[in-house]
Amino acid sequence: MKKLILVIMVISICMVSVMPVHSAIKKLAQTGIHLLKIDMSARSAAMASAYTMAGDGADALFHNPAGITKSPSSYSVFVSQTPWIADITYNAAALLVDLGNIGTVGATFITADYGEFLGTMVSSDEKGYVDTGPLDVGAYAIGIGYARDLTNKFTIGGQVKYVTQHLGSSTLDSGEDVENKVDGLAYDFGTIFYPGWKSLRVGMSIRNFAAQYEYQEEPFELPLTFSIGAAMDVLDLMGDDHENAFLLSVDAIHPRDFTERINVGGEFLFMDMLAIRAGYKYNYDEEGLTLGAGIQYGISGVNIKIDYAYSTMQIFDTVNRVSISIGL
Repeated sequence: MKKLILVIMVISICMVSVMPVHSAIKKLAQTGIHLLKIDMSARSAAMASAYTMAGDGADALFHNPAGITKSPSSYSVFVSQTPWIADITYNAAALLVDLGNIGTVGATFITADYGEFLGTMVSSDEKGYVDTGPLDVGAYAIGIGYARDLTNKFTIGGQVKYVTQHLGSSTLDSGEDVENKVDGLAYDFGTIFYPGWKSLRVGMSIRNFAAQYEYQEEPFELPLTFSIGAAMDVLDLMGDDHENAFLLSVDAIHPRDFTERINVGGEFLFMDMLAIRAGYKYNYDEEGLTLGAGIQYGISGVNIKIDYAYSTMQIFDTVNRVSISIGL
């Protein structure tokens, strides 16, 4: 088992080594299919997306697939909606099934509604163009994940995603119609390690690892992201016997298309029922302060969680997220 853990760590280091290392350069406009960057979980968003070590349900698949083994429910379903900037709406769903000693399996689905776009084509008339009607634009991703506790301290997880984006069609000079569509596979990988001190856990995740995509003759990369994180219930420092919890989570993030970032978030859980959350994102052009709340309760063995997040923006309107989780 120790040899297996060592191999996993070596593979992780090798994967990270292929990422851009020029952290002093502001790496803008280098990626595409940005629905893979948007936080789909209201709980995570309220904690400034400091979720690499905080996720413990089906929504953990969007941040660190290893987190699905920490779910208190054997079966869990998650749905969310994010009305994003520029009238873009993201919808997401996830589920997990605990298979006992075999591990935990899960699935995710994300879709982007970009709204309605009208197409045009160059023309020689007075206007200089003609309308070609509505454009069919959109994107979605479907993923299948698996995670397992290798020991009582070390967990590993991964996810394979099919990603596609369609940006309408174009008419070439030859008169040929060409569909502007790309698709392919992307991979997520994550680990969680408990050092054995209180509830502290540390780990990492790599998201959107994939080959280059290409529109016609224009190649681009997916938003590859490497995160390391730590989380802990700080009330453990006051003793093990407490009815409430205060989870503090910190992520250090190395994205492909920006300089390094820090996300810090906290969640105060009162009587295992009411949660108050806040966080801050450092080194972002738009995002910063985040707030949110959640409520969870059980009915006849069914655990229901409803979460809300409020994310501030510098120029654009604030973003409000809502997500619901149901566990058995």
